[in-house]
Amino acid sequence: MNSKLHRILSAALAGGLLASLSLTAMADSTVDLVQALVSKGVLTEEEGALLMKGRDNEVEVQKKKEKKNWTSRVNIRGYVQTRNTTMLGGDEGVNLWSDRSVGDDKSLGDADKNFLIRRARVIIFGDYGDHLSYYIQPDFASSVGGTSNSNANGANNFAQLRDAYGDVNIDKEKVHRFRVGQSKVPYGFENLQSSSNRLALDRNDALNSAVRDERDLGVFYYYTPTNIQALFEEINKSGLKHSGNYGMFGIGLYNGQGANAREQNDNYHVVSRLTYPWKTQSGQIYEAGIQAYKGEYVSTTGAYNRRLANGSLASATPTLGTGTPLSGRNGIDDERVGVSFIMYPQPFGLQAEWNWGNTPGLDITKNVIEKKSLNGGYVQAMYKIDNFQFLSTNGTLIPFIKWQYFDGYNKAETNSPENHVNDWELGLEWQLAPELELTAVYHRMNRTNLVTGNRSTASAANNLAARTDYENFKAEALRVQLQYNF
Repeated sequence: MNSKLHRILSAALAGGLLASLSLTAMADSTVDLVQALVSKGVLTEEEGALLMKGRDNEVEVQKKKEKKNWTSRVNIRGYVQTRNTTMLGGDEGVNLWSDRSVGDDKSLGDADKNFLIRRARVIIFGDYGDHLSYYIQPDFASSVGGTSNSNANGANNFAQLRDAYGDVNIDKEKVHRFRVGQSKVPYGFENLQSSSNRLALDRNDALNSAVRDERDLGVFYYYTPTNIQALFEEINKSGLKHSGNYGMFGIGLYNGQGANAREQNDNYHVVSRLTYPWKTQSGQIYEAGIQAYKGEYVSTTGAYNRRLANGSLASATPTLGTGTPLSGRNGIDDERVGVSFIMYPQPFGLQAEWNWGNTPGLDITKNVIEKKSLNGGYVQAMYKIDNFQFLSTNGTLIPFIKWQYFDGYNKAETNSPENHVNDWELGLEWQLAPELELTAVYHRMNRTNLVTGNRSTASAANNLAARTDYENFKAEALRVQLQYNF
């Protein structure tokens, strides 16, 4: 056998051996091997071309097969939050609009609140190629209707869509991307924090009232330089309670009525946010941001119980503005600006936000929903203790204290009622393991009861007095949550 034929057969056998490993490995490695042999002069270019005959087509076929294998690009994770509340004192018959486990046997719903599945979410996400990332999140612990129905007699625990969007990555480094679909509106740091990652059991009323369920349907552009992406990733991997990557700068258009709600007017809301994280020489990480939005919001009206000038109680339904036609039928000015500051817990941390603006709000005296001003925010301090060992666990403890204040209106609740909040929370989160978290919070509430359905006449059978809606109440509660991560 001559030397040239021997070389050709040796190269062919090498390619055949690689083929026995896997089709993908063969396609890539054989090309590399033949190119190496040609470059070293072992094979001529003609001989290399002969061996590679049909190989390009084979590689393309394999790439198409890989592209069709979508299951290799699907990730699934989720979490479940179960809560229990014990009332410690204060006014009876109270309701916390954001947590139906808070209350007693005189609260709306005529039943002690006890245990509650607050969230049960399964998240499907992944990347498909270099230019598309997707994210779908249903919640299986949702309730029918708004505050006035779901917290009283409405149905609970049915599936509802939270997120369904795609990130169109303009470049492979994901510096520039467009998010299209239903997703969180980039307004407020705590609003953007996942409920599975937040310390306090509920978001603050002042900023959370800006966007119903923190989400809406729209399109958002995010700009995140690679160095900022790296710092965001470092914050997240260090377990420092990050908000997630919503860009260093973001701007977008969205419907404005909130998640899973039909648009009510031909008017977009526009939002913009700028946030900047930085790390000092000591390793301490900070972040500061500013955000604002503007649009017109159409409130939902319904019957509520109010006290008339003569002192009697009567049911009433407000009007949307004044005049004929009503001035607020196509929306009332809805605009805010907010600031955020975070000193990440290393181990001590601070988190504070405040916002100001105008929003639709109910004037009970006139029984009219009209443009009203608002302001409010919160301050939270925390301390992160790693390597806390108990029995066979080696977890993390994070004690925290939070004060929140709000003098404003909750536009997305029925009748856009006035809401005054001056609450204190003293809590402890114990991360026993990555899959298990236990949180206990002493909550001192001084706020408006946004849940409607009170009676204009007393109910002797149920031992319930006649009451007006939207009353202020003061109460204390011990709230406990167990969270499963999977």
